[in-house]
Amino acid sequence: MTISVFELFSIGIGPSSSHTVGPMRAAARFVADLETLGALGDTVDVRVDLFGSLAATGAGHGTMTAILLGLQGLVPEELETEEMERRIDAMRATGRITLGGSHEIALTEDDFILRPLTMLPFHPNALTITARDGSDAELHRETYFSVGGGFVVTEAESRETTSGQVDRHPSSFGSAKQLLELCHEKDCKISDLMLELETATREANEVRARLLHIRDVMVECELRGVSRGGYLPGALQVRRRAKDWFERLKDEDPDRSAEFAEDWVNLVALAVNEENASGGRIVTAPTNGAAGIVPAVLHYAMHYTPAGKQDRDETTVRFLLAAGAIGSLYKERASISGAEVGCQGEVGSAASMAAAGLAEILGGTTEQVENAAEIAMEHSLGLTCDPIEGLVQIPCIERNAISAGKAINAARMALRGDGTHRVSLDQVIETMRTTGADMHSKYKETSTGGLAVNVPVNYVEC
Repeated sequence: MTISVFELFSIGIGPSSSHTVGPMRAAARFVADLETLGALGDTVDVRVDLFGSLAATGAGHGTMTAILLGLQGLVPEELETEEMERRIDAMRATGRITLGGSHEIALTEDDFILRPLTMLPFHPNALTITARDGSDAELHRETYFSVGGGFVVTEAESRETTSGQVDRHPSSFGSAKQLLELCHEKDCKISDLMLELETATREANEVRARLLHIRDVMVECELRGVSRGGYLPGALQVRRRAKDWFERLKDEDPDRSAEFAEDWVNLVALAVNEENASGGRIVTAPTNGAAGIVPAVLHYAMHYTPAGKQDRDETTVRFLLAAGAIGSLYKERASISGAEVGCQGEVGSAASMAAAGLAEILGGTTEQVENAAEIAMEHSLGLTCDPIEGLVQIPCIERNAISAGKAINAARMALRGDGTHRVSLDQVIETMRTTGADMHSKYKETSTGGLAVNVPVNYVEC
């Protein structure tokens, strides 16, 4: 019933959790299954079919290279940016990959079969991988669905309960109503309840250490983002802005005055998402397309709140646990996949999670925290996913900064009230789900509507 915070915040690579991280995990899993079957050494040919949104925007999202890396047995949480770039260069130079680290086969991005108009029933992000031997006999075939946030399920698993859940612990919750009731029953905060669930499977000191590591990877990503200039990859030729902004802010605000808090929040969101767009190391939060919102609001919590100034580590742990509790509700009751419900499921969910985390750090009651999460999503409803050229750049990067500000505003609005409000978080999550179901497919990460078709792209001839 409750998704672990470590499933919602996982370390991977950009630019997309559903189109890059998920497919890489699927490919690595396929290779592991081949080895288990004893068929890895007999494989001489691998075919990859991409369906729906993966086929429509896979080129801009790095889907093909991610799968090729996964077929070499690499997994996103362990892959450093430099190693990834080296591997990609080698693959493109030779037209070959080392399958499972075992033996070379010929396979390139051009060999993939793209079926953008074919939607498999369970989810629009689907891929099928088939392995054959030297006599063209099929050794193994599997269909995977990348359901958002890097989560992957096979065709058989799609008919079962979603993986990645915390066991059905007495404190598990499947709705915001249950979450509030449990917190009242135990007289605890949302972060306390989530910690109780996490410590059912690991020691409390391990939970804390892992959460702080996630924070540190977020900060490392931010620092890389403010140190790199130039242009992002792809035909749009989007200039990286974070480095210039950072140099200016250092001069304008050497003492970190509260007057500049919003500027720093915007900077963190931009820096993280520029790194994501360039394929850098990232924390899904809960997706890559929305990866800048939680780090930006956490930055605010650590640097501009009394609790953060007193103890940044404790603030980090409580913030991420509270945010994770809200993220679990979106993952279980609706979706965090842009290909399924549009961008409301990505930046909307992230803003809602961040608002909840900040509201708790600001001393909010459980009702105020729930209200903060509700406000942030209520005003993200209907948000479409229409990336130009299929790249996670426009409007994605600026949208993260805007949504981080929305999350902070939602938290502060909630704390001005007493926690009572007309629209519940459960109601707004259900509204997001049904809105996504009604949304035309051209607005759900296919780049066939909205900005993707109304903003011309000029290609420069070489």
